[in-house]
Amino acid sequence: MIRKLLTACWAMCLMTGLASADGLKLAVTTSFHNSGLAEVLLPEILKDTGIDVQLLVVGTGQALRLGEAGDVDAILVHSKAAEEAFVAAGHGTHRREIMYNDFVLIGPSDDPAGIAGTATAAEALERIAAESAPFVSRGDESGTHKAERALWKAAGIAPEGSWYRAAGAGMGATLNTAAGMNAYVLSDRASWLNFGNKGDLALLFAGDPVLFNQYAYIPVNPARHPHVNEDAAARLESWLTSPRAKALIGGYEIGGETLFTFNAVPQ
Repeated sequence: MIRKLLTACWAMCLMTGLASADGLKLAVTTSFHNSGLAEVLLPEILKDTGIDVQLLVVGTGQALRLGEAGDVDAILVHSKAAEEAFVAAGHGTHRREIMYNDFVLIGPSDDPAGIAGTATAAEALERIAAESAPFVSRGDESGTHKAERALWKAAGIAPEGSWYRAAGAGMGATLNTAAGMNAYVLSDRASWLNFGNKGDLALLFAGDPVLFNQYAYIPVNPARHPHVNEDAAARLESWLTSPRAKALIGGYEIGGETLFTFNAVPQ
């Protein structure tokens, strides 16, 4: 009898806690989701703030469109120029940098284009194009795709031909395609480290400053969309920029390697 009462009490407390949770829709990139960091952060956010964060996992371009339509309360993306344009157009209230990592060039371990010995990302892409070595692009207007296009442009190359394939998919699916084709691909470091189907692929090039990859948080503007959860978005921002978040983000590792560096500046 006592056990039944305790079980009933526990269930009621659990239901009460769930009922009191404050829901928030957050559009995030596939690269952030593929990193596995969300699985670490979301339970702690719920525990610390009572905010039940519901992720919509899309590319940066789609995340921005969801914000423009007021279909989410906030976004967490990684394409600075597009983010600044989003805020300047009045779709978001402000842009707050949270953390960063870097983009890396992945390719066949035997490296037929010889990019491992290059000095810059531009030189690496020049060699891939010169060899017509298979390359898989996200091709989805994501932050990673935007970064890749900027890198090709900086190298003075307009990639085209049968060697260049647009996956039109998220980071995980694009890495799977590259593994199946034994092709080169641009990835964020976190997704690569957490990717299980590496096949014969290897990390071949990193370290060029142009591969810097900043993630930023933007609340959707309640003046445009009064229904958005402005209070929860503000409280989530406070948590994401807190020492608690810094410890969790900085402490998240795979194989002894840190995936993100926290760089939020306190207000």
